[in-house]
Amino acid sequence: MNAATPPCPRALVAGVGNIFLGDDGFGVEAARLLAGQELPPGVEVADIGIRGVHLAYQLLDGYDTLVLLDATARGGRPGTLYVIDAAEPGSRRPPQDVPLDGHRMSPDAVLALLDTLCAGIGTPPPRRTLVVGCEPATVEEGIGLSPAVAAALPEAVRLVAGLLRDPSTVKEGDEAAV
Repeated sequence: MNAATPPCPRALVAGVGNIFLGDDGFGVEAARLLAGQELPPGVEVADIGIRGVHLAYQLLDGYDTLVLLDATARGGRPGTLYVIDAAEPGSRRPPQDVPLDGHRMSPDAVLALLDTLCAGIGTPPPRRTLVVGCEPATVEEGIGLSPAVAAALPEAVRLVAGLLRDPSTVKEGDEAAV
């Protein structure tokens, strides 16, 4: 690399969720589909599943952008996609009275742990954290996505690919139903 060439920004797209709880597997399935797409240089796609603490430690490798893919219940119609620009580092708090369990950490607990780890070693957290969520129909025990969530997957893949190519499509504090 030439000294005048800035390093390529790094982004991590992380699919989270439990495939044994119906639509909670949305993030994992979306990550699987995205991994097969041609994405900009510097983008990594990971199936994190329920291993939240692994995500926090992977982020210590230094990423400019984190895109979390997850089932996100916000009261919309099942299959509705949301883009949420997560709060600033330091403002995230893990749920009260819930021990940090490396196999059962919600995204907000992962981000709070990341803030703590980054502060401890002097590594900055990602400058931008986006959540691309899908309204679930069910998170009951069972393997497989509901028809509405499965139908939302192609649009979710297009949405994430677009966000990675042009991060300005979502501005600080934006939240949109797609």
